[in-house]
Amino acid sequence: MEDTIAAISTALGVGAISIIRVSGNEAIPIVNKIFKGKNLEKVPSHTINYGHIVNGEKVIDEVLVSVMRAPKTFTSEDTVEINCHGGIAPTNKILELLLSNGCRLADPGEFTKRAFLNGRIDLIEAEGVMDLINSKTEQARNLAINQLSGKVSSLIRNLRQEIIEILANIEVNIDYPEYEDIEELTNQKLVPKIEKVKEEIKKIIKESENGKIIKEGIKTVIVGRPNVGKSSILNKLINEEKAIVTEIEGTTRDIVEGSVNINGIILNIIDTAGIRKTEDIVEKIGVSKSLELIDKADLILYVLNNNQKLTDDDRVILEKIKNKNHIIIINKIDLENKLDIKELENRQIVYMSAINNEGIDDLKQKIKEIFNLEKIMTSDFTYLTNARSISLLKQCLKVIKEIEDGINQNNSIDMIEIDIKRVWSLLGEIIGETYDEELIDQIFKQFCLGK
Repeated sequence: MEDTIAAISTALGVGAISIIRVSGNEAIPIVNKIFKGKNLEKVPSHTINYGHIVNGEKVIDEVLVSVMRAPKTFTSEDTVEINCHGGIAPTNKILELLLSNGCRLADPGEFTKRAFLNGRIDLIEAEGVMDLINSKTEQARNLAINQLSGKVSSLIRNLRQEIIEILANIEVNIDYPEYEDIEELTNQKLVPKIEKVKEEIKKIIKESENGKIIKEGIKTVIVGRPNVGKSSILNKLINEEKAIVTEIEGTTRDIVEGSVNINGIILNIIDTAGIRKTEDIVEKIGVSKSLELIDKADLILYVLNNNQKLTDDDRVILEKIKNKNHIIIINKIDLENKLDIKELENRQIVYMSAINNEGIDDLKQKIKEIFNLEKIMTSDFTYLTNARSISLLKQCLKVIKEIEDGINQNNSIDMIEIDIKRVWSLLGEIIGETYDEELIDQIFKQFCLGK
């Protein structure tokens, strides 16, 4: 991190203002070379300075330049931000001048990566930056802010502190067995301490399911036989005529996607091809995709026709989805009833007539109940949301299971200590106290350029 980096931090296009960010030891001298105004190397830190960006005697743009000296900056390095007029030509020209005067074009996420490597933020806070940029709802914004504030990180730090205290107690027992005033730590005395850590981890994982819903939304798949009204239901949910609706079976050959906001949670909806046996090659591919999406969905809306009896194909799908979150939609209730409701006992059912716009509110309410959305909306949003972090917590639970097995087998306490250290190390990976450089590079490559 000895070089000085530069990148455009705002979306490139026509706008009132663009911002070019520069960070590194030479940030201020490099910008000063192309700035006509006050001597930036002598102005106080955290000041905004009016002037012009020039290329020799040629004026490129009228600008405001913010000068911020280390360590009180986002990256903990000297940082300069050039506020120029929005537009592709002036913005690119200023960046070009910076690169020709000694800057290197920043990699995606490199500013945030430097903030992490310089110890200004931890890995959860860094991921919160990207979550804030990508947030689509007020709830997702609150979630990201909690990550940025360090509230989420404190959950992990507190767990690590509890484990450190256990490890310190073990070390004292191993290194100083002769001291009578030290409590002897036996395997059985470890049990409640390890149990407490396990329950706290399980609680974080359970609550993080809410965080995943807030951040990513609910992946919802609408499935059913051809011509039961799947596309009509999608159109009514998203309030847009996105899917083609006809009385001809097999109209939907490929997936059609849309989204709707329910209580601040995004429902990502996929309308699939009607599931039936078919000789049509294209329709076969669509049916195959529909079956694959069922396995990946958070919620399945299985649509049945009120005036048709259940078929063997229906029964196969009902069996396939029974252990997943699903709602049975009995559509076309305006038609004569021929469906035997007894076969659908103990299922979540909503009655609808998509053509008459009946039952949409009931469907939304049922979704709220299944995912407990009312409770999520009143929570404090202190959740882990990243799949990487949640996976590491689940690894911790597996190691704790090995610890418990070791205690039950009466393994020596110094052997059990090895596994306890593994838990401590895995928790460290979540906040970046311990990390693999290749993994860190991969995480920050997902960030946008200039952040």
